Amino acid sequence: MFVTLKQLNMYNLKRFLTIFLLLNLFINLSTSADEGMWLPMFIKRLNQTDMQKMGLQLTAEEIYSVNNSSMKDAIVNFGNFCTGEVISKEGLVLTNHHCGFDAIQYHSSVQNDYLTNGFWAMTRADEKPTPGLSVTFLVRMEDVTQKVLEVLTPGMTVEGREDAIDKAIGALEKKAVDSTHYHAEVKSFFEGNEYYLFVYETFLDIRLVGAPPSSIGKFGGDTDNWMWPRHTGDFSMFRIYTDSLGKPSEYSKGNIPYLPKHHLPVSIKGVEKNDFSMVMGYPGGTERYMSAEGVNMTLEQSNPTRVRLREKRLSIMKEDMDANPEVRIKYASKYASISNYYKYFIGQNQGLKRLKVVARKREEEQKFQQWVNADDERIGMYGDVLKNFEGIYKDYRKVNKPYIYLEEAAFGTEILSLAYKFKPYYAILDTTTNAKIINYIRSDMKAKSEEYFKDFNVTTDKKIFAALMTMYYNDIPKPLQPSIFREVEKKYKGDFSKYAEYIYSKSIFASKEKMDAFLLKPTIKELDKDPAYRFMKLMLADFKKTIGTAYIDVHNRLDKNNNIYLQGVLEMRQGQKLYPDANFTMRLTYGSVQDCVPGDAIYYNYFTTLEGIIMKEDSTNEEFIVPKKLKELYLKKDYGKYADKKGHMPICFISTNDITGGNSGSPVINGKGQLIGVAFDGNWEAMSGDIIFEPSLQRCISVDIRYVLFLIDKFAGAGHLVNEMTLVE
Repeated sequence: MFVTLKQLNMYNLKRFLTIFLLLNLFINLSTSADEGMWLPMFIKRLNQTDMQKMGLQLTAEEIYSVNNSSMKDAIVNFGNFCTGEVISKEGLVLTNHHCGFDAIQYHSSVQNDYLTNGFWAMTRADEKPTPGLSVTFLVRMEDVTQKVLEVLTPGMTVEGREDAIDKAIGALEKKAVDSTHYHAEVKSFFEGNEYYLFVYETFLDIRLVGAPPSSIGKFGGDTDNWMWPRHTGDFSMFRIYTDSLGKPSEYSKGNIPYLPKHHLPVSIKGVEKNDFSMVMGYPGGTERYMSAEGVNMTLEQSNPTRVRLREKRLSIMKEDMDANPEVRIKYASKYASISNYYKYFIGQNQGLKRLKVVARKREEEQKFQQWVNADDERIGMYGDVLKNFEGIYKDYRKVNKPYIYLEEAAFGTEILSLAYKFKPYYAILDTTTNAKIINYIRSDMKAKSEEYFKDFNVTTDKKIFAALMTMYYNDIPKPLQPSIFREVEKKYKGDFSKYAEYIYSKSIFASKEKMDAFLLKPTIKELDKDPAYRFMKLMLADFKKTIGTAYIDVHNRLDKNNNIYLQGVLEMRQGQKLYPDANFTMRLTYGSVQDCVPGDAIYYNYFTTLEGIIMKEDSTNEEFIVPKKLKELYLKKDYGKYADKKGHMPICFISTNDITGGNSGSPVINGKGQLIGVAFDGNWEAMSGDIIFEPSLQRCISVDIRYVLFLIDKFAGAGHLVNEMTLVE
């Protein structure tokens, strides 16, 4: 499944280290029709002609309009980590099963195991409010590049440039929303060479409506993840609710279903090879203009380190989940998220090696250097850019691995992650005695605590802590380790299992009872003596002292060099169609339904059917269990109007659309603007796609909308949900 963008809010790197972002880049020097994540406001100028030649029957105005209803009004940022689409006049939203997984898990228990059994609301009263879940619509976007960059002056430092840009952005965002309930965001594109303003409307009352059992929604599990052929019914359904005036509102019994400006009609005609397809959604992040040195570091250091650490976490979780049904439910979503990235990093490295991406990047850079060397003025501006990358990444490697251990090992433990979330409260408790303020932060801390302990198993996290800290201790040079490790050496002879016993027996962050007692009267004295909080605090202080300055410096140098490099590339390619790299803003990609030849003597058809599910069935393997009712429907061939022309039940299909993480749940739409599928994955052969697009290999894997409708109607008996959609043949 595609990686979602749910991020741990563990550290404010802008204040602590720097924002640890993936480089916002774009692809190599040649683009094909299927490559590109295009900003909707430029479709008419850049893409409409090409799209119409491929089969688009809509105008650019019907796709993106500020003044009239358009397709963009049916697309939502789902939960700030996925995409969804409105598919009825009553606010019904479709997304992936793995995007709705947290919500499904939230409502599940051993008694009501919706993860295993699925969930279907047969009436509106059965729809389940999901605290913390939101959906966001794009209202409009605007190019504000000139307004942002005009505040810059020659000779500005990186820090001065950042401060000036931040102030300009803040003023633009404030002016854009004025006194409305909208919110605005200005984002950087092409490494700070362009800026765009986005105005959004967010709805907060989102209710779970339906989800298939995991045996369907996650069929194939980790084995099939990122693979084709695929047979996964990766979808779930929600509904947006508003107040009586149609405005965003927190949950209330009196709220009503959302009346959308536009909803996607649903096609049951099916797909054929070469059919036009477009995807509209929120791709999260690509690195397609990362330098060869950057790719090398990813290949040799970053990905292998993350794989080792995640492999250890997963093995401990899996052991405890298999042994206890309650732990299985608590950790189902966490395990899926960690596992998804784990396999992604493995696949990405294989793709980078197989496609010789480092060598291809060096060829691109050589062409850039030749262009630079042809003009004295360009030599003065860009002559040292590529050479600078070498020095920057040489220094970056020194701090990269310790940072990954901080992120993946230290904050890969739940106890330290929660302790960090309490850090802002420490500062407030240290500076105020105001009862109202203290009561407010107590309430906020309690909310975080309740969410945390609902899905926390102390034994599991204690094992993970001991294992990851042992790896940290063994793999990172002592001068770069937290000084508290010396205490573990002295008091526990370097045995982190014994040290874990001490921390987890004493810390308020390992016990709901102790936490509840603390929250009755929270004090900094209590936090200071808490072993988990102390460990977290010392670890961050030591990291800042030993690596922080170097880490900030290398990122500042890299940001500056990337900015200049992209400026040069934009100048070199002036007049060509360019798309910015993904950064979780709305994009449209277009391509076609296609088969794939990923290797010698290997051919992949463009679709799968229910026959494939039956062929994969294995009752001894939880990843390939087929629900009894699905088998019965198969044996009877009871597919209704959802079968294809040959009487088969279609499951998934592949297309050449350019997508990445964050596109999970995105609608796949035909040339008439009708929904034909829901995107949920990329293919194993093109796992390097976030760094370099490979047209012959890159495929978007989507669940066929006919399978979705079949499951809702025939399998779940929830035909009332299908009835509220606009079906077209």
